[in-house]
Amino acid sequence: MPLPPLPLPAFFHQFYSQYTSLTPVQKKSVEAGLLTDTSLLVCAPTASGKTLVATMAIVNHLQQGHKALYLSPLKALANEKFKEYQKLLEPTNYKAVLSTGDLDSESNYLAKYNLLILTYEKLDSLLRHRVGWLSEVKLVIIDEIHLLNDPNRGPTLEIILTLLKSLLQPQLIGLSATIGNPEELAAWLGAELVQDTWRPVELKQGIYLKGETEFY
Repeated sequence: MPLPPLPLPAFFHQFYSQYTSLTPVQKKSVEAGLLTDTSLLVCAPTASGKTLVATMAIVNHLQQGHKALYLSPLKALANEKFKEYQKLLEPTNYKAVLSTGDLDSESNYLAKYNLLILTYEKLDSLLRHRVGWLSEVKLVIIDEIHLLNDPNRGPTLEIILTLLKSLLQPQLIGLSATIGNPEELAAWLGAELVQDTWRPVELKQGIYLKGETEFY
């Protein structure tokens, strides 16, 4: 499936002009309703194109006048995504912001931004403060969603997703390379499950011993 026919803004097509077609997981996501507000749980290997799935959903909502959230478990990963989306949105009037602060606050300045890259804990704080502009959020990307099983980060993420589903009911896009129970998680999210095993570089497994590697 080529990129040009997709009903996405011109700045998106220009920024990703080097891509002439979608990867398998991107094609499956579009066919599953990515651009028609269907919630998705996207499970595919690293470097298979999951980030572009999230980006297509983001720009689709931005062009409709909605706010979008990108949730990351790590500050370093959040910073990386912020820089990427800053470049994408540079020629537009849309504004992205990074907020990973540890302080429990309403952060009222965030209201003027269209795309917000947040840590799980930051969104937890905003939800508890019941900030008014959250009603404008129609899309939430959850990166590394398999951390629901993490004993430290999992409870916070579960509370966040439960509140999002009950209070905002946005389109949810969960991204992960490793989920042990994808069908169960997709059902809990109320999302369509999108899975694919394609990767740009073949993964080989082997044993290295005394200077020699035997693949199997």
